[in-house]
Amino acid sequence: MSPIIHESNDNVNHSGEARRDAVLELIHSIMHQYRSQQFQALRDGRHELTHMEAKVLAFFGHHPGSTQSELARHSGRDKAQVARLITALRERGLLLGAADPADRRNTHLSLTDAGRAIQQAAQAEAGKLNAQAVRGMSEEQQQVLLGLLMQVKGNLNRDE
Repeated sequence: MSPIIHESNDNVNHSGEARRDAVLELIHSIMHQYRSQQFQALRDGRHELTHMEAKVLAFFGHHPGSTQSELARHSGRDKAQVARLITALRERGLLLGAADPADRRNTHLSLTDAGRAIQQAAQAEAGKLNAQAVRGMSEEQQQVLLGLLMQVKGNLNRDE
């Protein structure tokens, strides 16, 4: 746990009984803890990357040559926020843009060597946190957990 953000023992509204809404609260709590630890590692590292900057680098690492609009659609973020992130990463020499020869209004973005190195370091940190999160679970337990979480996600994606 980060020295800045301490683990809380929030016992408000917890009767000890299993509640249906406890699943999503727990998922939210786990993701908050994961992001906090990931952000702390990124901030304390030599790269000083925010969580969103790491997400942008990861996107272009997996989708080299994609455009700003594609990132906005993929992330669900507004175009202005995406534009600011891309501008900052380009200014730091982590993203490289090339104009689309068919439509010069579009810029295809990819990682520079420095951006790739940082993205790989962030990915390695995420791998460490993932391993920490499932420590002590058998492969079968991990598969059951993944299956249950996929079911939760599928249930939320259904139109009712």
